[in-house]
Amino acid sequence: MNWKRKPTLHEGAVMGMVLLCHLSTALEVPLDPKVLEGLPQPPTITQQSPKDYIIDPRENIIIHCEAKGKPAPSFSWTRNGTHFDVDKDHNVMTNPNSGTLMINTSEEKAEAYEGVYQCIASNEHGTAVSNNIVIRQSKSPLWSKERNEPITVQVGVSLVLHCRPPVGLPPPIIFWMDNNFQRLTQNSRVSQARNGDLYFSNVVTEDTRNDYICYARFPHTQTIQQKQPITVSVLNDRPAGQRMPSFMYPSGANSTTMVLRGETLELECIADGLPTPDITWTKVNGDLPRDRFSFQNFQKMLKITEVTEADAGDYHCLAKNHLGGTLHIITVVVKSAPFWISAPQNLILAPKENGMLACKVGGNPKPTISWFVNGVPIENSSRDTSRKIEGNSIILSEVQKGSSAVYQCNASNEYGYLLANAFVNVLAEPPRVLTPPNHLYQVISNRQAMLDCASFGSPIPKITWFKDGQSISDGDPYILQKNGSLQINVAQPLNSGKYTCMATNDLGSKENHVHLEVKEPTRILKQPEYKVVQMSSMAVFECKVKHDPSLTPTMTWLKDDGELPDDERFVVDVDSLTINDVTQEDAGTYTCIMNTTLDQDRASAMLTVVDRPDPPRDLELTDQRERSVQLTWTPGDEHNSPIHSFLIQYEDLLHEPGVWYNLTETPGTSTMAHLDLSPYVYYSFRVLAQNEVGLSEPSSPSGQYRTSPAQPDENPSEVKGAGNKPDNMVISWRELSGLHSNGPGLRYNVSWRQKDTDEDWKSVIVANVSEYVVTETHTFVPYEITVQAINDYGEGPQPEVVVGYSGEDTPMVAPGNVKVLVQSSTQAEVHWEPIPPSTIRGKSLSYKVYYWKERSLLNEESKAEEPQELTFSGNETKGRLLYLHPYSQYSINVRAFNGRGDGPHSTDQKFETPEGVPGPPAFLRITNPNLDSFTVEWGPPLDDNGRLTGYMLRYQPVNNTEELKEMTLQANETSVVLDSLKYSTRYKFFLNAMTIKGSGPDVTTVVTIMDEALIRQPAVEAGKARPIGPVFGSVNYSMEEDHAIINWEYSGDENNVYVEYMVDNSKEGWKREAVNGSRTYQLKSLKAGMTYRVRVVAKDHADATVHSTEELLIAVPAMTSREVDIATQGWFIGLMCAIALLILVLLIVCFIKRNKGGKYPVKEKEEAHQDPEIQPMKEDDGTFGEYSDTEDHKPLKGSRTPSNGTVKKDDSDDSLVDYGEGGDGQFNEDGSFIGQYSGKKEKDTAEGNESSEAPSPVNAMNSFV
Repeated sequence: MNWKRKPTLHEGAVMGMVLLCHLSTALEVPLDPKVLEGLPQPPTITQQSPKDYIIDPRENIIIHCEAKGKPAPSFSWTRNGTHFDVDKDHNVMTNPNSGTLMINTSEEKAEAYEGVYQCIASNEHGTAVSNNIVIRQSKSPLWSKERNEPITVQVGVSLVLHCRPPVGLPPPIIFWMDNNFQRLTQNSRVSQARNGDLYFSNVVTEDTRNDYICYARFPHTQTIQQKQPITVSVLNDRPAGQRMPSFMYPSGANSTTMVLRGETLELECIADGLPTPDITWTKVNGDLPRDRFSFQNFQKMLKITEVTEADAGDYHCLAKNHLGGTLHIITVVVKSAPFWISAPQNLILAPKENGMLACKVGGNPKPTISWFVNGVPIENSSRDTSRKIEGNSIILSEVQKGSSAVYQCNASNEYGYLLANAFVNVLAEPPRVLTPPNHLYQVISNRQAMLDCASFGSPIPKITWFKDGQSISDGDPYILQKNGSLQINVAQPLNSGKYTCMATNDLGSKENHVHLEVKEPTRILKQPEYKVVQMSSMAVFECKVKHDPSLTPTMTWLKDDGELPDDERFVVDVDSLTINDVTQEDAGTYTCIMNTTLDQDRASAMLTVVDRPDPPRDLELTDQRERSVQLTWTPGDEHNSPIHSFLIQYEDLLHEPGVWYNLTETPGTSTMAHLDLSPYVYYSFRVLAQNEVGLSEPSSPSGQYRTSPAQPDENPSEVKGAGNKPDNMVISWRELSGLHSNGPGLRYNVSWRQKDTDEDWKSVIVANVSEYVVTETHTFVPYEITVQAINDYGEGPQPEVVVGYSGEDTPMVAPGNVKVLVQSSTQAEVHWEPIPPSTIRGKSLSYKVYYWKERSLLNEESKAEEPQELTFSGNETKGRLLYLHPYSQYSINVRAFNGRGDGPHSTDQKFETPEGVPGPPAFLRITNPNLDSFTVEWGPPLDDNGRLTGYMLRYQPVNNTEELKEMTLQANETSVVLDSLKYSTRYKFFLNAMTIKGSGPDVTTVVTIMDEALIRQPAVEAGKARPIGPVFGSVNYSMEEDHAIINWEYSGDENNVYVEYMVDNSKEGWKREAVNGSRTYQLKSLKAGMTYRVRVVAKDHADATVHSTEELLIAVPAMTSREVDIATQGWFIGLMCAIALLILVLLIVCFIKRNKGGKYPVKEKEEAHQDPEIQPMKEDDGTFGEYSDTEDHKPLKGSRTPSNGTVKKDDSDDSLVDYGEGGDGQFNEDGSFIGQYSGKKEKDTAEGNESSEAPSPVNAMNSFV
């Protein structure tokens, strides 16, 4: 078909839009795939190639066309207005149920398939067409051969280098480069125009070069063509004259440009001139469109995107330099290809309904609108009295079933066209409710609730709502929406419940149930508070929230209404935000937002970051005197924390340059200080400001201020005398600083004499030292000492006398009469006599006791141990030795010591410790388990502590009142066999070693006879024991119809485990039921409608609770009035009795037949298959035998024993179903099976692990009860 300007598909025509018109409300098309599958539908184009389709000749051509419809549409194509038979062209392929063409260009050139293509999709309900797809082959032609003559120009003139690229499809991208493939530098003087030419507003000598090369890149083929290089020579033989700007492009004073609506407008002005002119743009009688315009190419191009009619008008381009300006006026005319105001939408109508298809378009000039039906001009289609054309719309009246069709609206003018397909589908469908059944709506209290009742039907169904069986009318608090939804403006908890919506039309009705839950709102109980924090410290914002417990909350934090910085310093916790190492950039407003799936609450607080103040500035010295000066300054920035004090420091440039000392402090409100100074100091001052955060950086130093010298005002401090050798005394002091020297030539007069004697004072004068050594002194005698400061201007004040001592020496003798009193196998007491005072020769005295174990009395070859040391004060004459090894020989000595060192030690004394009780056996383990006996093995103690006399073994059943049985074993024994033990009984064993001093600590273990899991546990090492008491893990439950199933994790040594339960909020005590070592228990003693507290506990032999799980709160559902217990119905009881009687008769017949036959005929099949999975096992040797009537007491393979672990001989659940295919097995007259073993095996394989129990008549009966 031949559309004017070749129309295109409007892909916005989708199902689900509602068309409201004055004639009728069209049916909304459902998007639910389940609904759509069952509805007939005319074709709809879902995918197609673009109208202008440029192909790469090196690749195969793919022209897309996909459509949907019910039934699936068939596809055909036209090419250049005539039918294109794709089946006759072996180069063209299509896929089933697809209209997409795949054209192989390996045998035929791509240009052979250039042309205009159109896809047609049809089914029995109509025909949809695609837009016309123009296939053109991309072209990248070579540059025409030309010779570029060298260009010679005078410096300062303008120049244009023409590119003139070959015409390609699509047009190439132009750029200029040199021989090194480097882009040429462009600026306001040199730039490339839209047509690719290179413009020079004025040339300079640097423009001389021989490699101006224009390149054209063709994007489809990814090829680049190169123009011959252009040579430019710039002469500089005469000066360049300046000139006013003039336009190189466009020429003249006026020009006109046409642009289409929605496209991008590019206006270009390039001017010459010297100096290089500047370009400015303005629009006459208006402003440039905000957010849509930009300047490019160094202001030489004005670019406006998404052009509208308002962009039409005159634009001024002004080129200007200091000599003047030139104006060019560009008149912009805006035209428009057709564009949609309202495209026709798909309609679904019921028979006898009315509808309208509207095709509203805009454009300049005004487009022409044509209507088609199923691809045929409507005027050429068959006459239909139910439709007529009014203006740009088609009116449909009382449509008939079977009149479905696809309509096409074509709008075109000289600049383009639009094509839209819209189908009219006439349906008669009973109502369907599309809202999911039993959908749960949740809403916050006091907010709006909207309950949906999306429906579909033809005619449109009427919606009616019910709550709890009562009809809901339109009115407070309910509002019935036109689309069927039920609106509750202010939902309250009483509005919660079950709602029913019913959709009804002429063909039937359908109802749906939804549920509404009204939740408590989310509220922030504790809001974050305003914080003032210091730099590099931590800030914590709390945000505690209350929310509906059934909703899951999510906490989000914002900073200044944006996301938190991506910084690990920001730590978000459950109800807080912590900022570590705070910086100034962290200041701002922080907001916590608590979100649930239904609502949110938020709160904000500010963070103020304080820091140390900036340093003071502008220091000045005034009121300068001999011993004082006044200092003034200007404070720096406080950084959000007021300055509370200023610290003034000084530097002594004469004595200690570069070292600063604190001088005084002043209040933070002061900006000056009166400073007292010392003589002979070259002062320099600086000031530091202090606030709550800390001290600022120091200010810049003040100018220097010098004071005159004087005699010292003070003497050295910390004068001391102490010897470091027995015959000397070191006199030391703290030197005066330069600040306190008061003048040059500082030195010290050091004097001393022995105290309490008539000796004369001895003196020496020293300088630049802090100590003096006096030699040839007596050992540890007192001396009187003085140190006086002197300088070139006199002596300091009279010095204070200090007492010092000459050096110490080690004690002269050892303590005497050393004795050891042994008190036990691990303790002893040592005594000694103190040394005489005259032999101490020092300031202080203490004693050291050295003792060591030489050997064990049990093992003569044992090695001696390292000595141990105990220290006692000088006034003590005895000490206690603890933690000695029993039955060992020790040596000991005592010595005195002072600050100088240790004196001689006493003669070594020996003593022996008696025997003690032994340590625990090294290990205890159980081996060789049998039905009523096993072997107990152990290892000797690691610490014998004496001669072993034997072992004591005690044992008794766990949780039993029987007395402990004891066995005394020889010292050389390490195992014993115990027999006559009770089967399946848990025993506890105690073993300890013995010496003549008694029994040592025992080692224990617990084991169950024939309990392999415990027997194989590793031995208990000495000093270790297994966990005492049980350990519970997780516990949970599930609720069935008439009982609760409790599951838990448990590991421990006790078997007394119970499930305890009681009614919640009841005064009754706990009830309990034993679980017999299981990890799962069915609790059946619960009453309907009650809530119970349930726990699992472990008891010891005294019935005391050793461990307990957390309590579970289990609510047993009540039986509603609508629910009926089927077990109480007469018809069900009668049916069960009949089934039981029938099964009993079948069993009797089966057993009679079986006894007659002796062996099952299936025996031969077993022998043929030889499959161990289906062979019976003999009772004695485990080999496979026959199924005979003499083995009826044995359980068949696949059957299960009772839950208590025993097998009743007379109650074998011998199921015949095991030999056939479930309950459907057939019998021959002799009682043999028609079914094969293979059928049974396949069934087991298919069922997997669902059950290991073979179905039997008994089990079948139980399944009904």
